[in-house]
Amino acid sequence: QVQLVESGGGLVQPGGSLRLSCVASGNIDSIYRMGWYRLAPGKEREFVAAISKSGGNTNYADSVKGRFSISRDMAKNTAYLQMNSLKPEDSAVYSCLARTTGNDYWGQGTQVTVSS
Repeated sequence: QVQLVESGGGLVQPGGSLRLSCVASGNIDSIYRMGWYRLAPGKEREFVAAISKSGGNTNYADSVKGRFSISRDMAKNTAYLQMNSLKPEDSAVYSCLARTTGNDYWGQGTQVTVSS
């Protein structure tokens, strides 16, 4: 079992920045990939970014490339999502995913609202 707790969401003006954190606990050695997804009202859940266990491989949705950056601190069992140049269309509940062999684990989500 893996438990995930996200934090760092909030209200920010367009053009601003936020950094989301996702702390993993439990059977963390089984995690080989972590990612961020988002869900906005009236839309389907959308992939945002993902990172490999070593941190050497990352992937991003086209909509966030060049603005968002995913990273991972193995010593702190934490994955981060640095979000810059935020737009109103980035508003959503952001959830962290930890992928192990055979299971996906999700956090509870953190709300990000981009509005003036």
